[in-house]
Amino acid sequence: MDGVYVVGVGFTKIDRLFERSARDLFAEAMAKAIEDAGGLKPNALVVGNMTSSVLMEQDSLGALMADYSGLRGVPAFKVEAACGSGGAAFYTGYAIAKSGLAEVVAVGGVEKLTEMPTESVTKALAQAADADYELIHGISFTGLNAMVMRLYMNKYGYMYEDFAHWPVRMHEYGSFNPYAQLRNRVTIEQVVKSQVIADPIKLLDCSPIGDGAAVVLLVRGEERAREVVSSIGRDVLIEVAGVGLATDSVDIASRRSLLTLDSVKLAAQQAYSMAGVNSRIIDYVEVHDAFSITGYVSLESLGFSDEGKSVKEWMEGRFAKGSKPEVNFSGGLKARGHPVGATGVYQVAEVVMQLRGDFPGYRASDPEVGLTQNIGGVGTISSVIVLRRRR
Repeated sequence: MDGVYVVGVGFTKIDRLFERSARDLFAEAMAKAIEDAGGLKPNALVVGNMTSSVLMEQDSLGALMADYSGLRGVPAFKVEAACGSGGAAFYTGYAIAKSGLAEVVAVGGVEKLTEMPTESVTKALAQAADADYELIHGISFTGLNAMVMRLYMNKYGYMYEDFAHWPVRMHEYGSFNPYAQLRNRVTIEQVVKSQVIADPIKLLDCSPIGDGAAVVLLVRGEERAREVVSSIGRDVLIEVAGVGLATDSVDIASRRSLLTLDSVKLAAQQAYSMAGVNSRIIDYVEVHDAFSITGYVSLESLGFSDEGKSVKEWMEGRFAKGSKPEVNFSGGLKARGHPVGATGVYQVAEVVMQLRGDFPGYRASDPEVGLTQNIGGVGTISSVIVLRRRR
């Protein structure tokens, strides 16, 4: 069967954009993606979003974004999978393109998190937890991840300072990224001395609240994809080599393990198998580091590091420039920002640009195979996408 290719990407800067609506942001991202694909317009749209019903009081989001992007009439709908909505939307858009149901599929993500008080946003995000057995007791999303981090520290013998190396490196990469929300560098001391949010997680372990939108355009068939990229003088094709999507229990109490994300492992197995690769083949990765602990556990669950070893290896300089894989040169969720439903689409756009060699920030070492990993909840639903550069 014909493959599916990413032929255009577009996104907005992530920030607290009080003066801009979700529809404005999405229309900007769509216009950039269409321009990046030489004017090619989609005839189907899938939108990843988590909180429009709660924070924006807006349903019919797919139709709204289609209308304000100049695509009135195309089939369009929203996909919700908590913070993993962007990755789930891509999985859905890939299936539509692969089936041939639509010739050109736009996969977008958009989120507005800054129009409401922090307390309201925290509650909306916490709804990714189990409403009957977790949310009702008042635990926050940060609190759930804090329990995972405490268990990791106790089991493997790490100190808090060891984890602080993650945000330091993310802020360094983010300082090069013109669309990152946090472009300031930080030190180990600043991370350690930052405010406690849910012990042991501190402020500088956490990704920020922000607004943003991203869009990628998919086409089916190598011949059609080459026509598109050659029309704008580009000689690199980016193939969607493999996709995976898997779930675990919503409540963390009934998990097999809190330190291995089974949904990530299952999604990775699916994506690796489809792409005909394994973890050793991957050159560049964008992982879902909503918190420092999430980044470390994700590397282990994807097969890049043994259980309990990623923190030590990160401290020793692994996963930086020249490693295999190189990780999160965008600055990750930690510094690039985490507009939750859009994050998975940002990741795909970033890996595509790294593979093409035109990423606007800190660049990878000429990668051929890239991967994205996007999580909803505390590993409740996870997507893994493998992208391959082809000449």
